[in-house]
Formats: sequence, C-alpha cells, structure tokens
Amino acid sequence: MHKSLKILCPVFIVAVAALASTWPYIRMEFAGSAHYTEQDKREYNFYTPDILKKMPRISCRYDFDFANITGPATHVYAIKFYDTADTHRVNNYLASAGYKQQNECDAESVCWRGSDPLEIIYVGVLRGEKTVIVQVVYNFT
Repeated sequence: MHKSLKILCPVFIVAVAALASTWPYIRMEFAGSAHYTEQDKREYNFYTPDILKKMPRISCRYDFDFANITGPATHVYAIKFYDTADTHRVNNYLASAGYKQQNECDAESVCWRGSDPLEIIYVGVLRGEKTVIVQVVYNFT
C-alpha cells in the first residue's frame, strides 16, 4: 500500500499541475465571448485572427472582441478603433491583402471577401461616434 501511494502521489500532482496550466485555454475554447486588448497576450494570441493582427492601427485607442454565436454556428472577431472615422487605411490594407470589396452588404458597412468562402469582413463607422469597427465573421453553416 505504501509503495502504490508513493507512485500515485506524484502522478496526481503532475495531473493537477497539467490541468491548472491548461485551464485558461480550456476556458477560452468554450467561451461564448471575450473582450480584450493587445496587452492581454493569452487572449490576443488565442482569439485574434491574423488579418486583425496585421491590421493597421488607425487609432491609438483600440480593443478587441470575440463572440461565438452558437445558433447559426458563427464566430465574430472584431477590432474597434476609437476617436476616428477614417476607414481609408483599413480598406487599402484589405485590398492589398487580396480581399475584394462586395456590393451585398447593408448600407452601414463595407464588406470584403477573400479566398476563404466562410469568411467575410465588415468595415463600418458607428453612428454618432467616432469609432471604426472591423468585424471578421466566419459562418460555419
């Protein structure tokens, strides 16, 4: 009995340590939403798609959002730029990255499509505010 306890105790400690170190990633994997900044390195690296990581920072003040919409199986990643209404640099960046502007969007946003058929990018300015929002939407239905 004493010998098996000596073996089980280190195994238990290793299992608890492994669970403790992976728990933040497990929580993020199953999260319905998140709000974070670029300084929140774990969330930034986990949630943010490359297209938003490389997006020109058109304002000094910006933050990120993620939403997992389970009904229609959609993931929405967004960056909000505050104190600006100029989308020129964002639109130029998307065009240079190979995205094509689409005409099927609502009147509030400009939308872009690239080579991924599940991805669409919306660029718009919030009404009454000087805030640009860029949303990357993956529709899995």
